[in-house]
Amino acid sequence: MEYRNDNPGGGGRRPKRSSSLGYFLSSLIGLVVGALLVALILPRIGLMDNGNDAADPNAGTQAQEQTAAQPVSDKTDDPGGTQAQTASLANGGAMDVSAVVDEIGSAVVGITNIQTQQGGGMFGVPRNTDGVPVGTGSGVIYKKEGDLAYIVTNNHVVAGANQLEITLADGTDVEGDLVGTDIWTDLAVVTMDAAAADTVVEFGDSSSLKTGQPVIAIGNPLGLEFAGSVTTGVVSGLERIVPVDVNEDGTPDFQSEAIQTDAAINPGNSGGALLDMQGKLIGINSMKISTETVEGIGLAIPINVAVPIIEQIEANGEVHRPTLGVTLMDLAAIPSAYYQSRLRLPDDVKAGAIVERVMENSAAAKAGLRSLDVITAADDQKIESTGDLRQYLFTDKQVGDEIRLTFYRNGQQQEVTLSLTDNLQI
Repeated sequence: MEYRNDNPGGGGRRPKRSSSLGYFLSSLIGLVVGALLVALILPRIGLMDNGNDAADPNAGTQAQEQTAAQPVSDKTDDPGGTQAQTASLANGGAMDVSAVVDEIGSAVVGITNIQTQQGGGMFGVPRNTDGVPVGTGSGVIYKKEGDLAYIVTNNHVVAGANQLEITLADGTDVEGDLVGTDIWTDLAVVTMDAAAADTVVEFGDSSSLKTGQPVIAIGNPLGLEFAGSVTTGVVSGLERIVPVDVNEDGTPDFQSEAIQTDAAINPGNSGGALLDMQGKLIGINSMKISTETVEGIGLAIPINVAVPIIEQIEANGEVHRPTLGVTLMDLAAIPSAYYQSRLRLPDDVKAGAIVERVMENSAAAKAGLRSLDVITAADDQKIESTGDLRQYLFTDKQVGDEIRLTFYRNGQQQEVTLSLTDNLQI
């Protein structure tokens, strides 16, 4: 404590005790009040002076840590809302479906299958009726090259067509030309005048999909009256194996891989787009499972499966696949009485693929296969039906590969190794 002489002319006399105590107490109170003011004011000054890094080298780090600990706000100073939208999507927030549809929607078109049908005329004379629409579906414009725009769709949308009519997003109709189809994967490629195509979709990567990921389906359910319909959902399942009955005899001929989604897919959506939230094409909508006890199971062909088929159709109008060069039927399709009397099979052989006919100059002909040989294994893979053999050939083998077949002829088990040939060159 500092003592002062408040009476400069009075010499060195000390003040009275009572006066000294009062002075001490007032000074102490002043110090306490001053300390409180400093404590209250300095933090506010520090918060307001965000740019003064020299004053507190840790201020920036503390501010960043405080910001990182806070939840992302939907509010932003960005007038376009870009930052808020990006943050929201990155954190699993709301999807901006309308933005994707605005950008990509016009790449989805309607396809009308027009056929010539024969009807009854006067006096029982048949009469051809030209230009009868027999069905509608959807398609997706995926490429423009030269004067042509390329559309991917389903085989069953264009099957049997004498003429194809493409309906654009604005309702304009243009002529479509079929490039080719693949019945096994249910894919087809159609072209139209490139001048009519305003938007082209970009292929995505279906191998990177995750269950629960949001998706958008665009197509024409129930015909062109509902053209450009948009539904949303999620990826409900991946690598679903779906039996395919090509000849519609009630027996599966092949198994295809599909993406399962709960986005509404109805008749007319076939061939339409299944998009991710970046607007990339991840699947071609193909079918739905529809029974009284099932709801919300739609299926789409994964784009990674579709792209190699699309490329081959563009190049050849068909798809190159390895083949034995035989026609087959299921052993289970014939009466069991023939198993021994005609085929002379052992009692324990009750499944396999019967060779009906061997084509000339085929791999099977060169290897010595004959009619009524019963194939039961391929490279030690058990074969119980023609579908099993076809599945193994189409998914595990390529043209030029060797395959070892186990088969029965006149009751004797035999093996043969042959080189697979191109199905388009037989």
